Parts: sequence; C-alpha cells; structure tokens
Amino acid sequence: MTSAKRHRKSASAAPRHTKGLHIVALFEGAKGVLVLLAGFGLLALIHKDVHEIAARLIANFHFNPASHYPRIFLDLLERLDDHKLWAMAWAALLYSTMRLAEAIGLWLRKKWAEWFGVLSGGIYLPVEIYELSLGITWPRVSVFVINLGVVIYLLFVLIRNGGDER
Repeated sequence: MTSAKRHRKSASAAPRHTKGLHIVALFEGAKGVLVLLAGFGLLALIHKDVHEIAARLIANFHFNPASHYPRIFLDLLERLDDHKLWAMAWAALLYSTMRLAEAIGLWLRKKWAEWFGVLSGGIYLPVEIYELSLGITWPRVSVFVINLGVVIYLLFVLIRNGGDER
C-alpha cells in the first residue's frame, strides 16, 4: 500500500475516533473540574464550624437530624478537623490533575492517555461489581455501565489503531 493510500485510510478513520475520544475527554475533564470545585469547597470550610454548617444544611432541606442518614452525616463531620480538610483538598487536587491531564491527552489523541484511561477506569470495575453484588440500584448500575463503556471504547481504539505512534 502506498503512503498516500495509507494516509487517506487513516484520515478517513480518524474523525470517527476523534469524536469518540473528544466525548470521553469532555467526560473526564468534567469529572476533574467537579472534583477540583469540591476541593475548593473543602478549603472554604477550614476554620469554620463544620458541624453547624451541616446542621443548617440538614435543616434547609427539611431533613430530620435524628434520622439515620442525617445522623451519620453529622457524626462523620464531628470528627472532621482542619488537617483532614486540607488532606481531602490535596487529594481532590491530585485526582482532578490526573483527570484533566487524561482529558487533555485524549483530546489530543495521545496513546498514553488512552492507556491511562483504560487502566484508571479498569481499576474501579472490580469495586463497582462488588457494589452491585451488595444491591442493584440505578446509580450503581449507571456508574458501572458508563465506566465499562469508556474502558471498552478506549480498548477498541487502542486495538484498532494498533502500533501507530501518536
């Protein structure tokens, strides 16, 4: 096959994969931005009475603070201090940096980002299967199906593109 035919063949297949990779990149980027915003939200709680803020939040939503889930939420927050908030904010920064780097790499069709997406998405699949074994709910099924779809799609792109260097 001549170089021109090879170029035409890869150019005709590229837009289809590019569009799919862009969708996955936007999804991963959205996750990164969401976690980054959550990290900033955690920083806003430093030196504040977190328990009081949580109690007001529960009251605003008209939840009974003595009921099961609001009580768990309040009990958890009683053990939260500034050091833990900083640690959680740093973890959010690290996670969001990884998601945003992956998103940029996928947008630019970098092979390393495809591999990173397969590995970082695939590592959650056993946990998600375990969660489904505890009980099937629409959020658990949705997370599992979306994650599995992304991993399978990225594997398909990697296999389809074979050894091309990007």
